[in-house]
Amino acid sequence: MATNPFRYGALALDDAFTDRKAELDELLADIRNGQDIVVFAPRRYGKSSLVWRAAQRLRKTGVLVAQVNLMTTPTKEKLAEKLAETIHDDIASRLFRAKERLRVFAGLRITPVVTVDPETGALGFSFAGSRHVQDVDATLERLLELPGLLAAERGRKVALVLDEFQEVVDIDRHLPKLMRSVFERQPEVAHVYLGSKRHMLERIFSDENEPFWRSAKQMELGVIAPPLFRGFIESQFAKTGRTVEPYTVERVLDTTHGHPYATQELCYFLWEETPEGGTVGAEQYETALTKLLRSEHAHFGLVWDKAARAQRLLLQALALEPGRPLASDYRRRHGLPGPSSVQRALGALLQDELVSRDSGGEYRITEPFLAEWLERGEL
Repeated sequence: MATNPFRYGALALDDAFTDRKAELDELLADIRNGQDIVVFAPRRYGKSSLVWRAAQRLRKTGVLVAQVNLMTTPTKEKLAEKLAETIHDDIASRLFRAKERLRVFAGLRITPVVTVDPETGALGFSFAGSRHVQDVDATLERLLELPGLLAAERGRKVALVLDEFQEVVDIDRHLPKLMRSVFERQPEVAHVYLGSKRHMLERIFSDENEPFWRSAKQMELGVIAPPLFRGFIESQFAKTGRTVEPYTVERVLDTTHGHPYATQELCYFLWEETPEGGTVGAEQYETALTKLLRSEHAHFGLVWDKAARAQRLLLQALALEPGRPLASDYRRRHGLPGPSSVQRALGALLQDELVSRDSGGEYRITEPFLAEWLERGEL
């Protein structure tokens, strides 16, 4: 039996990866050129899927790609462990024979404790042997240097991908300075920084008082243009023995506005409502959307419970009419409080990435189904 070709929640891999050709080509060129780059976008816009696809392509051409998600490294010791693992698995394992790989860690201030997973054979590293800050910093500095040293020694290019990079400031306030002092001496390494909290990334890379000021090219991911998504949706249904009415495709894209996660999610529910050989029409669309909103109710309910009164009023207004909520006529139409209250509410919602501002200066709710949930009064 055919399986659902749409994916949401996990990485969109292989055939589930939706058209990001221009962004993918740009990212590949930058990495091959050794250009540091920061990729930022709201959550669920496909940053990690894009970089994963780029890594697949790069590895086929001999580029070494190491990846660390800073969300999993709340301390410098944990960061050292994850760095050692990816250096071993993704760099040393491709350059040295098995018995030589651990030698790259010789000379570390803290000697790692190496463990072996009995089921997979994967190696794990621990740096809990010293609590002296100087020892931890020296060990971390050496680990950050290793990708560049190994690349130069073997004449290879390396990409070091640091996902959720905005977390670096919470790990240790001195860590950005340490990282920058190492990275600026690594022409063989393209450093790729991913992040979802725009205001934090902008401070890291755009504040002249920060170590990473103007140190990387910036790439912002937006939604996927509906014409590109239209062909993807039709082909995914067709290859699994189903057809979708053009009007239904338009309704999907009118609802999601090309939001990558939301479009895949709605199409997943649509596919489940359509038997093999069937056609996706208005009835399937309504049923799928109702089930989707029901599945998201707990999440949206938490968002609503956490929101202050002014934030709730603003969310309800933006669900009905994306626009400029600070304008007097907009506030009057939707019964919003004074401009200072709206400004504070808007700032909080922007920081939480519940609301975003488009290139034309208008604000809208970032998650399309939150807007639909509010508009339907599913509170």
